[in-house]
Amino acid sequence: MTDETCQWQGWREATEQALYGPGGFFLRPEGPAGHFRTSVHASPLFAGAVARLLTGVAEELGTDEVAFVDVGAGRGELLTGVLAAVPEGLSVRAYGVERADRPAGLDPRVEWTDRVPRGVRGLLFANEWLDNVPVDVAAVDETGAVRYVEVRAADGAERLGRVVEGPDAEWLERWWPLAEPGERAEIGRPRDEAWAAAVGALAAGTAAAVDYGHVRESRPPFGTLTGFRAGREVSAVPDGSCDVTAHVAMDACAVGGGELTTQREALRRLGVSGDRPPLALASSDPAAYVRALGGAGEAAELTARGGLGDFLWLVHRVPGL
Repeated sequence: MTDETCQWQGWREATEQALYGPGGFFLRPEGPAGHFRTSVHASPLFAGAVARLLTGVAEELGTDEVAFVDVGAGRGELLTGVLAAVPEGLSVRAYGVERADRPAGLDPRVEWTDRVPRGVRGLLFANEWLDNVPVDVAAVDETGAVRYVEVRAADGAERLGRVVEGPDAEWLERWWPLAEPGERAEIGRPRDEAWAAAVGALAAGTAAAVDYGHVRESRPPFGTLTGFRAGREVSAVPDGSCDVTAHVAMDACAVGGGELTTQREALRRLGVSGDRPPLALASSDPAAYVRALGGAGEAAELTARGGLGDFLWLVHRVPGL
């Protein structure tokens, strides 16, 4: 194998090393919050909504002891918010699933692990996890053949590699067919498998994945692979200096009975609305009006069209035995 050959990898392998290998981007002390803003960081209203979802799951299961599994837990921000928001009388066994080390000062009730626990009853919640499950990229060459895209980690340069065959080719044919030279796609099969495994780990309850996503009728013709660093979108270079991410083919992950909806609709069902408080409140209770107005602004950000409100929620119910 020549030195030049060693420089080139498929995007899935290169991303795995860049994000989760030694010194990988997501293993850094600052965590994801140091580089981009998620719904969890935007407002405590998000954690409150997840806490209400967890409470509803406990009621459906007929129990006052329930598990909350946060997959892709970052530095435990959502776990902390949910534990603070659950009502008295509900006992929560909390799990943070993350490859990074346990953050200092995290609530001792949280069990920190690098794998999804099996056999629990409750809510499994994955906020912006699937978009960081590494995937390969495919593109159509000038002859119409669909080939893997290879990348050089040092600078992000790309070239076309071997023809896509086998299960990856079958996935593309079903979920993201390519035809014209230059068209690209992210092969979402590893994400389908990761989500199916996570759902399958629940003994009973609900599993929810929340992410940037698209469905077959609106696939982007040139894919969505990109990078983020320090709050800005940058070129995807898998050298460990930035996040490498791509939107999720959520309808493919939904096979097996999942329900898809937008974050806007999901949060409204959970009591988060961007509606302004009535002006009459400003006269009767000015302090309450100011608080309500601030909450409405945060809710508006979480549900905004063209922003966080367009995230897709994939919800699977696991009835148990």
